[in-house]
Order: sequence, then structure tokens, then C-alpha cells
Amino acid sequence: MKIKIKIKRKKQPKTFARLRRHSKRYRRQRAVGRFFTKVARPFRWLGRHLGWMRYLNPFHYLTRLDRYIIKKFIGTYIYSIILIISISIVFDINENLAKFTTNHAPLKAIVFDYYANFVPYFANLFSPLFVFIAVIFFTSKLAGNSEIIAMLASGMSFKRLMRPYFISAALIALLNYYLGSFVIPEGTVVRQNFEERYKNNKKITSASNVQLQVGHGIIAYLQQYDDKTKTGYGFSLDKFEKKKLVSHMTASVIHYDTISDSRFHWRAQNYKIRTLKGLREEIKTGAEIDTMIMMEPMDLVFFKGQQETFTSPELREYISKQQERGSQNVVQYEVEYHKRIAMSFASFILTVIGASLSARKRKGGMGLYLGIGLALSFAYILLQTISATFAINAGTPALLAEWIPNFLYVFIAYFCWRQAPN
Repeated sequence: MKIKIKIKRKKQPKTFARLRRHSKRYRRQRAVGRFFTKVARPFRWLGRHLGWMRYLNPFHYLTRLDRYIIKKFIGTYIYSIILIISISIVFDINENLAKFTTNHAPLKAIVFDYYANFVPYFANLFSPLFVFIAVIFFTSKLAGNSEIIAMLASGMSFKRLMRPYFISAALIALLNYYLGSFVIPEGTVVRQNFEERYKNNKKITSASNVQLQVGHGIIAYLQQYDDKTKTGYGFSLDKFEKKKLVSHMTASVIHYDTISDSRFHWRAQNYKIRTLKGLREEIKTGAEIDTMIMMEPMDLVFFKGQQETFTSPELREYISKQQERGSQNVVQYEVEYHKRIAMSFASFILTVIGASLSARKRKGGMGLYLGIGLALSFAYILLQTISATFAINAGTPALLAEWIPNFLYVFIAYFCWRQAPN
């Protein structure tokens, strides 16, 4: 009896087709590899000869631990800003909701004109407090989890531990200075216009009996000026040379040209120009004339908070221009200019104080030291306000007045640094 055994064999065409596909894929990979090898050859040469350029990369100096602390610092700082500003917005809405409703303020203007500029203004104003709160909270958490103890036990000094803190403080300080000097002033103009229209915070829009020096030996006078229409009435302009009057111009109405391509462009109506040449006198009259007078509407009307609407370059220009004219109304502008720099530098001081107070793991908890730190930060803001008042009302130089809090807190920061764990 014959037994037939059938053996199933795989079909050869499928096996050969699979081999051909693998062969094609392998050849393509080899071709791609050779192509990238040729492309990468000059880069490898640059890497061998320009390897020193890696030291120009700022991330070359940051370890994983540095990145971890910076991430914690920035994240806690942003979280504290969101938390506290959200509470401030709730209280502000509760206080001003009746005014918004009475004056029929549109929702779009409330959100984009008011609160979109309210948030960065107050966040930047209280930035030193937010920095301090962020440092205290996340550093005390690291100390409570014994992470700082492990860092110091591994041989890291407290000075080395502060490197990511200073990097984070530098980033925040640069951001605060940029926002306070260039971005927030433009938003403040929009916010103040909204408050004037819908919160009845009336700004001073007129001035009377204004006299100022607009150039060397050139005195301008306005009997009345309206900033809404940029129009002045009862205008006169006197020019002196060697203490002698050589020209006298009068105009019943003078109007600032806001659409002109150049600055200081005024149009005088019903003008009269008297030119004195010894004993002779030339008189020229007309209905209207375009003239360049070195003054602007901002030089004629002053209102509360006007210095906050200028960027730092505009503040420098305005201060120098007013000092050349001999004006005494520049102290608050000088205070605002130096305040923006001093407030940015405060991030470093409060970072040192906060890290030094909260870096040690304490048996009784961080409640006492957290309270001390918050008291120090609030005292710093209060001291800044008092020093600004000294500059405006007591004649203290603006630069010295704005840096007094920083000078005092440097000694406090040094004392806390000496008491920090080693």
C-alpha cells in the first residue's frame, strides 16, 4: 500500500518578488545614505575647524538642572501673574460695571481697548512682586522635597545654584524694560482715551496763558489753547537777538497740522509780522500762512499720567527739550524715565532675597519666612512711591530718588546671601 504525502511549497514568484522589493529598497537607502554623506562632508569639515563656535551658543553653558530651574521659575512667574491679575480684573469689573453700563461702553472696546491694556500695565507695574512670589513658592517647594539638599550635597555651591535664577531674572528684566519703554505707553494712550469716554475720567484738554521758549531767543505765547481741536487763540511769537526784539508775530488763530509729514507744522490765520531793522519797521499781514514753530500740542497741555504715554526715547527727547527751554515741569518725566530702569534691575535683588530665604528646609515650615519676604516686597513698592514723591515735591534728584530703594535692598540681599545655606 503506497502512501502519498503532499508537501505544500510556497510559490516561487512571490518569494522572488519580495526579494526584488528588498533589493530595491536597500539600493535606495544606500543611494540616500551616499547623498547625505556627500552633503554632510563640508559640515563635518566645518565642525572640525570651527568647533570653538559651540562656545558661542548660550545653551552650551546650561545643564539639565539649569533648564529645570529656569522652567520652574518662568512657569511660576507666569502662573502668579495670571492668578493675581485675574483677581484684579474681577474686582475692577465689579467696581466699574455700573459706569460701563451707564455710558453704553461696547463689549469690544471694554475687552480690547481697556482690559487688553489694563493687564500688561499692572503686570509690569507689580513685576518685582510677581518675581519675588515666584521665587519664594517654587524654591520652598524644591527645599521641601529635599531637592536643594541633594544639589548642595553633590558638591554644587549656592553661588552656582543661583546661575539659573539670575538667567531667569535677566530675561524677565529685559522683557519688563522693553514692555515698559516701548509697548505699554502706546496701550496706555488707548486705555486713557477709553477711561475718558466711558469712565468719566476727564483729562485736561485746554490751557490758558501759556508762555514758553521754543528756540534760542524765541518766545511763544498763547492766550488760550484747545487740545481737542489742536487750536490756539491770541498767539504771539517774539524773536530776540542780543536781548533786542527783532521780530514780532501775532495771529488771532493758530492750528496744528496733524496730517503734515513734518513735525512742528502750524497754520496761522489773520497774522501780522513786524520786522524791526534799526529804526525801520516792516509789516506783513495776511489771511493765512504756514510756518514752522518748534512746539507741539504735548508742550502746551499737561494732564495726570501724561509721562506714562511716552516711550523712553520720547521721554529723553522731551526732557532735553524742556530743559533747553528752562521749564521746571520735567521732574515727573525724569522720575518715570529712571523708574523703568530701576524697576527692571529690582528683579535681580528680589530674586537673591527670595532664593536666600526659601532655599533652606525648615522644620516649622516656610510660613514665617514667606511672610517676611512678602513684607519686604511690599515695602519695596511702597519705598519706590515715597522716593518718587521726594523727587517731585522735595527737590531730590530723580535718578537718586528712583535708585534709593535698590541701594537699600542691595544690603538686605547681601545679608540674606550670607545667611543662605552653603
